[in-house]
Amino acid sequence: MFTKKSIFTFLRAQVAAFLGGITDYGLMILLTEVFKLHFTFSILISGTVGAIINFSINRFWVFKNQSGYSNHINSQLFKFALVVLGSISLKSFGTLILQKVFQIDYRIGRLITDSFVSYGFNYPLIKYWVFKVNKKQNVIQSN
Repeated sequence: MFTKKSIFTFLRAQVAAFLGGITDYGLMILLTEVFKLHFTFSILISGTVGAIINFSINRFWVFKNQSGYSNHINSQLFKFALVVLGSISLKSFGTLILQKVFQIDYRIGRLITDSFVSYGFNYPLIKYWVFKVNKKQNVIQSN
């Protein structure tokens, strides 16, 4: 069911997500605790910075394909931006709900929300929509 290549792709994507995520989370804490921004605004800013890091790593390392992407980089950036907007919205809303309804500290709530958003929203959309591989060229290359 799972190929060696798909497992390595998933693991590399987790490294990219971790590097973007650690930047995002650290900056969120800095902006909230030191600069006293509300955490929902901190998530917006830090999520944008983390997304830039994540996109770069995904494009040039995780999903790099010799047969070519099915979309040009401008299209990938646009699609990635849509995913990031959805992701940031889900993270902000989820963190706010956990904090307001369940009285969970925003730092813990953010980690809980991130785990669901990363695996259930970000990864599938990034892999199968943003960095979609050109299937026609992939078949030619495997022959």
